Amino acid sequence: MISNARDVPQGTNLTADVCIVGAGAAGLAMAMALRESGLKVLLLESGGDKDDEATQALYAGEVADERMHSPPDKYRKRVFGGSTTIWGGRSMPFNPIDFEKREHIAHSGWPIGFDDVAPYYPRANELIEAGDFDYSARSALPDAPPVIEGFQSNTILCDQLERFSCPTNFAARYRHRLAECQNVEIMLQANVCHIQLDASGQTVQHLVCGTLDGKRFQVSATRFVLATGGIEVARLLLASRDVMTTGIGNRFDQVGRYYMCHIAGNIGKVVFKGKTSAIHHGYDLSAEGVYCRRRFSMPAELQRELGVANVIARLHFPTITDPAHRNGVLSGLFLAKNFISYEYGKRLQSGERDSLGRYARHLLNVMTDPFDTTAFLLHWIRYRTLSERKFPSVVLKNRTNLFSLDVHGEQAPNPDSRITLTADKDALGMPRTRVDWRYSDIDIVSVDKMLALMASEFKRCGVGELTYDPKTLADDLTMYGAYGGHHIGTARMGTDVRTSVVNADGRLHDVGNLYVASAATFPTSSQANPTLTIVALALRLAAHLKTLARQAS
Repeated sequence: MISNARDVPQGTNLTADVCIVGAGAAGLAMAMALRESGLKVLLLESGGDKDDEATQALYAGEVADERMHSPPDKYRKRVFGGSTTIWGGRSMPFNPIDFEKREHIAHSGWPIGFDDVAPYYPRANELIEAGDFDYSARSALPDAPPVIEGFQSNTILCDQLERFSCPTNFAARYRHRLAECQNVEIMLQANVCHIQLDASGQTVQHLVCGTLDGKRFQVSATRFVLATGGIEVARLLLASRDVMTTGIGNRFDQVGRYYMCHIAGNIGKVVFKGKTSAIHHGYDLSAEGVYCRRRFSMPAELQRELGVANVIARLHFPTITDPAHRNGVLSGLFLAKNFISYEYGKRLQSGERDSLGRYARHLLNVMTDPFDTTAFLLHWIRYRTLSERKFPSVVLKNRTNLFSLDVHGEQAPNPDSRITLTADKDALGMPRTRVDWRYSDIDIVSVDKMLALMASEFKRCGVGELTYDPKTLADDLTMYGAYGGHHIGTARMGTDVRTSVVNADGRLHDVGNLYVASAATFPTSSQANPTLTIVALALRLAAHLKTLARQAS
């Protein structure tokens, strides 16, 4: 069933077997997995069915440097469905090496391995609607031509795939199934303001919840799960400090540290030789009709040998902001940047003052390229605007063999990159967050080494030339700061309470009935967008909670 917290009488104490906080990808995946479990599940969601300015403002906070990180109320949605209401759908699993302790990456290593998560990836793939769990081009796209004809390399691989969800809004897709479920209640506009521990600090007694119209009530449960994002998990744990004065799970000052996103940017210039038809840089459709895209990667053994983090790259069109590309579509995107959503429009800012001359040159590109521009708009309307499974992004026909590289790299865990609290309070009396995101030298060095290797391999195979400036690489990769809404690592998983917050099951070391289902638990960030792994680990936690319930009965 679906209810509203504003209808709960003041001072009520609600009860459940499992209380989940947050109805985004993790919370709704867990709710789906706990249907018909026999457990009474209460899922608390701060938002309602639609965006609400006052509710979204609860996410507002500070950043140490806005050039390096967007304000905390951006890239996140406080609404039923969470950030699945705005995500792009890009999906891929972590690689086995991502779970390993790597000597060249400080603070790396998970207490679980790829094989512990692998059984849950196929179901996660179903829930996000990305088709079969097959991320190899050899098997998923057996008839697809090579990305670059004539390019054969054992060090730069082109077989890894990324798949694209519809993108699936979990609230819209699973609302009716959960609304009809007798043992699951989703309560909207229910804000968790405090986690109340018992006097020993080892058990959660109840959650203190509130609504924006001033109501307060409590939720008691056998087990509690924080399924909010990486910033909000840290906020809730740090703000609940009446029993544990430094915050829950923060006895050794670990909550909020190791905050990671990803290192990303459009880098360099690639000029390929030969016919334009020899380059296949766009999307392919799998047998199930799912958009897939191949990208460049390095094998695990080479990452260890070079001492680098996990990095991938994709072929990308030339830099949009520079009108020298003479492409009407790209110039049209630049001219429309102020009408595009924040998370994408930010990347259309040039970092320079946009003069009238620059705008005029972009406008000229649109006017002198009417046929391609019109064809693009028609394609976009048909396959993006009007389609349920949307064409993932802008991909232009290759007319010149000129590309840049779209790089997406792992950010190494850094204890000085962190989320803390401020003295300022939101409308519910909760302290707001302060984000101090920092990258490390290895993040940039890893990209540099991969680009150098790609340049060498392109030259060796005689397919083209990649050029970039290593001296400006750090600036290029951090031009827009931390990449997107990937908020990772603030309540990391581990075996040692002195260096981690939760154990291998996602349970807080110090609190026997409090769990986290979120990218907050990831010890490392991988090259992959986190959503698929978030859902897989949420399913794993749901299975664990069902096992505990069976053992107790």
